[in-house]
Amino acid sequence: MVATIVIVSIIVLIILILIVRNIKIVPQAHAFVVERLGAYYATWDTGLHLKTPFIDRISRKVSLKEQVVDFPPQPVITRDNVTMQIDTVVYFEITDPKLYTYGVEHPLSAIENLTATTLRNIIGDLELDNTLTSRDTINDKIRIILDEATDAWGIKVIRVELKNILPPREIQDAMEKQMKAERERRARILDAEGEKRSQILVAEGLKESAILKADAVKEQKIREAQGEAEAILTVQKANADALRMLNEAAPNDRVIQLRSLEAFAKAADGKATKIIIPSDIQGLAGTVTAVKELWTDTDVKTK
Repeated sequence: MVATIVIVSIIVLIILILIVRNIKIVPQAHAFVVERLGAYYATWDTGLHLKTPFIDRISRKVSLKEQVVDFPPQPVITRDNVTMQIDTVVYFEITDPKLYTYGVEHPLSAIENLTATTLRNIIGDLELDNTLTSRDTINDKIRIILDEATDAWGIKVIRVELKNILPPREIQDAMEKQMKAERERRARILDAEGEKRSQILVAEGLKESAILKADAVKEQKIREAQGEAEAILTVQKANADALRMLNEAAPNDRVIQLRSLEAFAKAADGKATKIIIPSDIQGLAGTVTAVKELWTDTDVKTK
């Protein structure tokens, strides 16, 4: 009885171990290709799956993520017989795990060889200059050809990039010299533009300075003219006030004659070459003589 229980327990334990070992979980963005008795049976997607012991076998675990393969440089010859080294980068993803598993023996090696062959065919129809300037066109042509060829392998080529294009050393040296000359030319252009801009700024500064000086001179002359006008007005006003006060004082004829004499004296001191003497100047001169004698007599009597 005890032996039977032990045997049953062992059998149950073995069954549990087999069940646990054959429970498979497919992670996200992956797929499992399953064979039964050596033939393709199913493709497991993401989730929990149970494999039949001793009958089913997981043939390949396939990643459905986008993959990147960097192939080493390949020697190619252009139409003008220039040998270059070009390495390519291929971006692809697996769309059919079954075809990827059974379509080709070594998928990555097949893609590399196909890429190299396609690259040689495309570059062979181009000259060196076109090869260096038509990288996008070459990428598109390679991608289209690879995508059509790998469709039978369950692979979709998303894009192809020419990573490096290395011409012969002598051509590289010539290109470097050309690039150096181009950089020097651009530097000279920038220097000339800077010098031109500097001269323009200096000229604009001189122009603004001249304008400011002219405005200052103009303002000074305006102020001087205003000052002279105010001075003339002041003098005229003073003379007018003096005449008004003189009229208000009711001067006699003698005072008026003395004023006339003073005005004549001032006129005589000027630079005029001709002086018009009024008709009554003799009487005025006599009056001045009489005043002088009067003062002289007064001084003698005082002494």
